[in-house]
Amino acid sequence: MIPHIACLRRLVPALAVLFLTGCATAPSASDPEALAEYRAANDPLEPANRRVYEANEWLDRKLARPVAVEYRTRIPRPVRTGIRNLLNNLRSPIVLANDMLQGQSRRAGDTLGRFVLNSTVGVAGIFDVAQDWFGVPRHTEDFGQTLASWGVGEGPYLVLPVLGPSNPRDLAGSGVDGAASVATLLGSGAAASAFRYSRAGLSLVDTREALIDPVDEMRRSSLDPYVTYRSAYRQRRQADIDNRLGPPVTSSTGAVLPTPAERN
Repeated sequence: MIPHIACLRRLVPALAVLFLTGCATAPSASDPEALAEYRAANDPLEPANRRVYEANEWLDRKLARPVAVEYRTRIPRPVRTGIRNLLNNLRSPIVLANDMLQGQSRRAGDTLGRFVLNSTVGVAGIFDVAQDWFGVPRHTEDFGQTLASWGVGEGPYLVLPVLGPSNPRDLAGSGVDGAASVATLLGSGAAASAFRYSRAGLSLVDTREALIDPVDEMRRSSLDPYVTYRSAYRQRRQADIDNRLGPPVTSSTGAVLPTPAERN
């Protein structure tokens, strides 16, 4: 069985039990302002979501952030940049597939051109020559965005263990993207497994390192970080769907503006 699909099959029942026992009660119709705010937040599962959020925060403070700080301290910036470029290049086939599924021919051409240039001249993507030499910026697409472009609604806001903010549409999209990723298509041999785990570990550390300062500042300044995360995620996802923004900023626990494209 494809690893991402197997994980989803194990995760969904557990999440269903948790969320069904943690639903928020909608305000009375006699309080229109509160009811409008409740609907705008799109978070009927807030009590359960907050429990998962707190667990993610504990994991981030105890493990993810310390590892990211050590990574930043010990690995020189040029090396970290090369690793980030390589990871981005490995996501290009998924981005290209979703560009095509959305009928975005110009963006698909940019993605294909970047992949070819960076995989060859850029030494497997370590150097982003497409951006540096030709001014072709990276963008992201994922199947959650594709579903949105096809008119599929997002569903209620969710906070997933480790992965952080999501919704049913993005959760389903992540499963499709994961099943079609380079790491999955390599098969189940020892070399493929080593590649898969190495890539996943590097992705987690790289994305969390990029968010050390923004997450620290958010924790210091926000009265309710949970609400900040929720608002930021939903706004960012809509901007991505509308193709209004470039590469997303993510963290290993989905703390700020995560997108499913960065998880595969």
